[in-house]
Amino acid sequence: MPEAVHLPSRVGSHLELRAAIDLLAGELDEMRPGSCVALPSLLDLLLVYIIRAWMTEAPSGAWPRVLGDPVAAAALRALHSDPAAPWSNDRLAAEAGVSRPTLARRFTTLVGRPPMAYLTWWRVIRAAALLRDTPDTRATIAGRVGYGSPYALSHAFQREFGTTPGRYRAQAAKRSADVETD
Repeated sequence: MPEAVHLPSRVGSHLELRAAIDLLAGELDEMRPGSCVALPSLLDLLLVYIIRAWMTEAPSGAWPRVLGDPVAAAALRALHSDPAAPWSNDRLAAEAGVSRPTLARRFTTLVGRPPMAYLTWWRVIRAAALLRDTPDTRATIAGRVGYGSPYALSHAFQREFGTTPGRYRAQAAKRSADVETD
């Protein structure tokens, strides 16, 4: 995904996106029972509809090409379905049904980074979500995303986010508490 996604302020041709925005606005305008459950789910849904609208509006963009390529799409499906698996370029190429050089060339060209670099990025992104959204220990999260130890996760996490998993969790909890008190 790009750093920023631009969509026109009028999303009339994307009815689902408009509906999600309206539902979210309704929840934010008047905090009602269950809002604390509805808001995170609506934000997730909004993200899905924003990505769909973006892909529709930018058919020549990178992700439509990635997802339209059977090799890159198969590799992404495999990595996303089980990020904790002991992936290697050979295993991923076999999963995609191509040679390792073919996978590396197509994946890197379409996704913008080699398969194992993408896997590292995806693992720390998943870890960040788990740190933010669950009370699981760092050791549990490390195992769930494919790291053998909390130290290994911490090293990769710090390289990607510039902070440790513990600090990230504390900052996320503080932001969440600030939102709830507003």
